[in-house]
Amino acid sequence: MKLVECEKMYWEFVRSLRNDPKVSDGFIKKHYITTDEQIKYMTINSSSYRIALVDNCPAGYVGVIDGDIRVCTHPDFQGLGIRKFMIKQCMRIWPNSYAKIKINNVASINLFKSCGFDIIYFVMEKSDTSDDLIE
Repeated sequence: MKLVECEKMYWEFVRSLRNDPKVSDGFIKKHYITTDEQIKYMTINSSSYRIALVDNCPAGYVGVIDGDIRVCTHPDFQGLGIRKFMIKQCMRIWPNSYAKIKINNVASINLFKSCGFDIIYFVMEKSDTSDDLIE
């Protein structure tokens, strides 16, 4: 297992993984990413991402944007310790990074705790289904 820079040949892997319904529930914001959107985004941000390779096959990605860690493992490679490997390597590259995690994403909370992270605060947002007028 190794972590490599996110070269252009991996941009579609990141996009397809980010759009994969098997992993999309773990993301705070859901948005289908088009090829054009991915090219525009990665042209600016690819240096902030790394790709995990297992036997030279892309297995996941980790990135840090504005200090916030984004990590995802392809479903075929889950349960092999790849996310933990990526986070530990990520912290060597970007040591002041943090993670925003959905409160119901227990797997990610446990993962980051196992990598030495502590929960320091919760962020509350108004849901789309709540009343506009709160008394």
